[in-house]
Amino acid sequence: MTVAFMLAVISSFFVAPSEKYLDYIDFRVLGILLSLMMIMSAFQRIGIFDRIGTTMLWHIKNTHQLYLALVMLCFFSAMLITNDVALITFVPFALMTLKKADREDDLIFVVVLQTIAANLGSMLTPTGNPQNLYLYNLSGMSLTEFIFFMLPYTGVSLVILTTAVLLRKNEAVDTKLLSTAKTSDKPGPKAKALTVVYTFLFVLGILSVCRVLPYYILLAMVAVTVFICDKRTFLKVDYCLILTFVCFFIFIGNIENIDIIRNVFEHTVRGNEVMIGILSSQVISNVPAALMLSGFTSDYRALLLGVNIGGLGTLIASMASLISYKLYVQDHNDNKGKYFFRFTMWNILFLAVLLFFVTVFTL
Repeated sequence: MTVAFMLAVISSFFVAPSEKYLDYIDFRVLGILLSLMMIMSAFQRIGIFDRIGTTMLWHIKNTHQLYLALVMLCFFSAMLITNDVALITFVPFALMTLKKADREDDLIFVVVLQTIAANLGSMLTPTGNPQNLYLYNLSGMSLTEFIFFMLPYTGVSLVILTTAVLLRKNEAVDTKLLSTAKTSDKPGPKAKALTVVYTFLFVLGILSVCRVLPYYILLAMVAVTVFICDKRTFLKVDYCLILTFVCFFIFIGNIENIDIIRNVFEHTVRGNEVMIGILSSQVISNVPAALMLSGFTSDYRALLLGVNIGGLGTLIASMASLISYKLYVQDHNDNKGKYFFRFTMWNILFLAVLLFFVTVFTL
């Protein structure tokens, strides 16, 4: 956010602030993004995701099943609840579960794969991550067009993740160590009622994404509902992300009005969207990369691929990856170097394989 703010301020010296700045900002994207973040924060507060994860452990008998369950929770949930929320929810759940199962030696392996799974699973849908929502709105694609475009790469990701787990040595898991999962607290009447309410709001969010429901109606309904049901949800929303979007909108809008710089960017980006998207993401992460590069190309599909696959690689290629890293080192600070090394190696491997398939699919 700080970097985005500085870029917006610097660019304003070349393009004087005026009412045209408002035209730079995509209020529809911001409104839907803010609404979805409030809904996901509300879901988290009533513990619905934890209960889903706990239920999946009831029939676990070996490490293959356990690790696949923990990784696929992130992969499939990220499609709907975003990669950030998936990791915030299921990485602590995995840390706790593996400790109970006496499998702490495999913590890094599982958490790294969970992180990769969340970043790759989220690329299937517009609601999976912020850059998808932004590029989906910008491209004008329908929901089905978006999903079918990203489906081959998501399918390949699923196969690679599954293979990585199955190549791990399979060992029996003492189900007694996971027995506390079976006795988890059942949701009370209030939690059940709120689940219904927030699920309804999420459906409205999908309708807004599909351009059926105006974003401002969605935002108003979500804000009023959250205010009535649980005001503390407002404190859990990542407002810095919204401000980062606003600052980047201003920066990009100003750059597009500076002919020399715009021409350089367009010459560099056009025709190279996938590779530029991947390389830019390694340095500034994929959300800012999508925002910055979108102003200099009309091939939004190629850019979509670049910034999603570009979420693999460095620890900051996707800011969601930092969530897992922070959660892991809180209790395992001595192993942070080992985590960083293994994270980087696994990410480079997945990035190389997916880049190969991008080349094959686009020939």
